[in-house]
Amino acid sequence: MEPENPPELSQDSVSLLKRLAGPSSTKAGLTHDQTAINRIIAEASKGSKFYENEKRKDKELSERIAKILKQRDEALQGVDIHPIERNVDHLLEELESQRDLSQTVVHVDMDAFYCSVELLDDPSLQGKPFAVGGGVLSTASYEARKFGARSGMATFVAKKLCPDLILLKSNFERYSEMSDKVMDIFERYDPTMLAAGCDEGYLNITKYCEEHMVDADTCVQEIRDTVFRETSLTVSAGIAPNKMLAKICSDKNKPNGQYHLPFDHTSIKAFMHDLSIRKVPGVGRVNERLLEALGIKTCGDIFKHRATLQLMDKQFGLVFLLRTYLGIASNVVQPIQREEKKSIGAERTFHALSNKTQILRKLEEVAGELEDDMVRGGWTGKTVTLKFKLDTFQVFTRAKSFDRWVSSKKEDLFAIGKELLLPELPLTLRLIGLRVTKLKDLHAPEPLGGIKRFFEPANSSPRKRPRLASNVEDYNDEEHDTGEDHESMPGFYEEEENAEGRGFDAPDDEEQTHISHDSNPPHHERRTRPPVSAPGPSRTRPSDSPFSATTSKPMSARQGDRVRHQDCPICGKLLETDNKGLNAHIDFCLSRNVIMEAQTDAQNTAKKSKDLVLSWPSSAKGKRKRKG
Repeated sequence: MEPENPPELSQDSVSLLKRLAGPSSTKAGLTHDQTAINRIIAEASKGSKFYENEKRKDKELSERIAKILKQRDEALQGVDIHPIERNVDHLLEELESQRDLSQTVVHVDMDAFYCSVELLDDPSLQGKPFAVGGGVLSTASYEARKFGARSGMATFVAKKLCPDLILLKSNFERYSEMSDKVMDIFERYDPTMLAAGCDEGYLNITKYCEEHMVDADTCVQEIRDTVFRETSLTVSAGIAPNKMLAKICSDKNKPNGQYHLPFDHTSIKAFMHDLSIRKVPGVGRVNERLLEALGIKTCGDIFKHRATLQLMDKQFGLVFLLRTYLGIASNVVQPIQREEKKSIGAERTFHALSNKTQILRKLEEVAGELEDDMVRGGWTGKTVTLKFKLDTFQVFTRAKSFDRWVSSKKEDLFAIGKELLLPELPLTLRLIGLRVTKLKDLHAPEPLGGIKRFFEPANSSPRKRPRLASNVEDYNDEEHDTGEDHESMPGFYEEEENAEGRGFDAPDDEEQTHISHDSNPPHHERRTRPPVSAPGPSRTRPSDSPFSATTSKPMSARQGDRVRHQDCPICGKLLETDNKGLNAHIDFCLSRNVIMEAQTDAQNTAKKSKDLVLSWPSSAKGKRKRKG
């Protein structure tokens, strides 16, 4: 008698397994079919608070998908899609006309960087499966990846996948030392390179190749040889006309390889056509699932569903996806400028704590780390945000704005954080952080003051006067444009959390500390606020005012809590409200689920959708500034 086949998993079960696998499931060196590995991860996770949190988020996403599909069906009902497709085809032609193949961009990516550095200090690890981390892996060697171990994975899960896994403690001083050496080498070939982390970056080698009369392949090989000769570390590289393509290409021949994409539009479109949508920088796990629900699994599928994507532009970002289909992206390579910095912060992950004294001690340590960074960097700001993660793995924030510049002293930062935290206790936390936004650069020259400012041209101000925010629809009311700021789908970082601390509690001897220097607000902090009186997050209906806070307990002591003009650190709008209203508005900005619901409800009816698609704007350029 033949054995019965195992029951087929429902779509919900499949999506949960994939979600539990984590954001690093596309890492180089992993097996292509990860079905068995994902099952082991799920079984090992079952019963944990992490598992329940991922299950809840997966269910919420399934509900959101059902809502979007219903909206799609309503928008397409009785609509002739041919005029819509013609409009999108015109936009494709316009985008194609902007293709720039004149620059040679390289994405350089160190191979399993932390593990490679450890291998330098202990050659006996060669050929063995090992990883760096504590409660959660920071990175895994290529030998360990063959078993499914990867960054962001709980150590005990990695041990189930790879019983012989050797675990090493992190040595960040050593990693930083080697990172500096590698970056110094990269800067010889492009002094204005963009470092994208301690182990990767973008270079524009156009000028270097011209001056030294070498082709791109020779130049990149020379870069990689130099890195190996001076550091004994290997680096992989991608050569392409823009940053998006270069990053994708750098993963093609990992480890210790390079890939050169031909610089012509036919080759580029062919390269993109069968590429998994998840391989595109700017498409995260959540958006991958949303796109798959529409039938978009590869970049070539974008063209097939272009009419639907135009009708649902706010949910999916039509221009970004069309640029992706064509393989068009920014080729501007330059370091982040000081004036582009939007926030500075520090956070610490630790074993779950519920003792008030211990939690406040962690907060004080974070305040000290933030003080050091603010003083060293020369920054102050006007809004302080407290971030905390519960033992249920839900992340929340509280914020307070001031009319004055915030002191960078540890005791003052701690006092503000304490004021924001105490009303929320008792809680069991596993992460706490502080962030300062609405920054002022203390190293910048003072702007013109006094009577001199009246002689400035009216349009010379680098910043427009902020608008008073009065309703939800102000959040995203720009028309389409085809500028270079379309580098990701809406809500790209919505469900992405830091790899460290993602899975399970870190042991006390392996705390993770992060100092952040963000050029944009931290997207992974976008979460709804939890009511103090209930265990779960509250929901704000799209029709509710973003300033309403009637469902929640006030977040901080009411000292100085009067109505005044305050800047939102997320959207930058000027609000006429008190701290209670400011925090409610910030939570609204941070909650992408609520924003998506608001956008969904704000969509036109099917009849209006028909009218919309027949009137594509004749000029779609220059509607928003290029993001920092």
